[in-house]
Amino acid sequence: MADDTATGDPLTPDSEHRGLVALLPAAARDYALLARFDRPIGWWLLYWPCAWGLLLTGAPWSMQWPLLLWTLLGAIAMRGAGCVYNDIVDADLDRQVARTASRPVASGRVSKRAAWVWLLVLAAVGLVVLLQLRWQAQLVALGSLALVAAYPFMKRITGWPQAWLGLVFTWGAPTGWVALRSDGLEVLAALYAGAMLWCIGYDTIYALQDREDDALVGIRSSALTLGSRVKAGVIGFYAGAVALWGLAFWLLRPDWVALLALVPVAAHLGWQALSLDPSDGANPLVRFRSNRFAGLLLALACFVVGNA
Repeated sequence: MADDTATGDPLTPDSEHRGLVALLPAAARDYALLARFDRPIGWWLLYWPCAWGLLLTGAPWSMQWPLLLWTLLGAIAMRGAGCVYNDIVDADLDRQVARTASRPVASGRVSKRAAWVWLLVLAAVGLVVLLQLRWQAQLVALGSLALVAAYPFMKRITGWPQAWLGLVFTWGAPTGWVALRSDGLEVLAALYAGAMLWCIGYDTIYALQDREDDALVGIRSSALTLGSRVKAGVIGFYAGAVALWGLAFWLLRPDWVALLALVPVAAHLGWQALSLDPSDGANPLVRFRSNRFAGLLLALACFVVGNA
């Protein structure tokens, strides 16, 4: 189990910003870890679908860029709130998994009552962001709350909790689109469906880290469900995502040249899937984290196609 060498505080092995977290006062450090501020990959993955939905609308840039900034803040806050909620619900399971046993609630360093207060603080930041959206987008955003609340329980009742995560973690795409447009829902549907498959793919990669522990404690995942076919599964999810994004672009701008904007993100996802080695513990984590770059590549593609 990894420890921060400067502080002696236990950190999960996939922490990225140990130095920044170590700079915080001891009283605040566990709350930063609870919200996963040491692992920004999560809020990037939550943010990019918001950016895709906004950029693909083709709305004036003066309307797009303020919402790009607001939704970035919202992604950071709400991803943190989601992690706190997940850790409250999963505390007993987390204690049985090596990678998560040191989390603040599971280890007892933060009480569940204090965690609930921290969750409400983060949700308040999310509320400020929500109020920056027009009312139609506010309703769409609020529609995700039931899905978010149910997510931690999916790993107990289905072998495909990643499919539920796909619904939840890419909800920013419809929120972003509806924030600026009310038409073109067929474009939005294809974009969102592609985002869901992308999420299932990258979270299947992430779940490879925990297959042994998950099997022992009864946690279900797509990585376990797919078994020896996990690499083929990821290839299929990513291929489906690119195909649906291509459909979204075509429905918005029926021009073969527009589809060329997808070549960089398709190549990157192809590298992830084809070079994936489920037997190497470090390999899946590197490919999972690289999805922040995949999200950027698709954001650039959406900007080009939406604003051409």
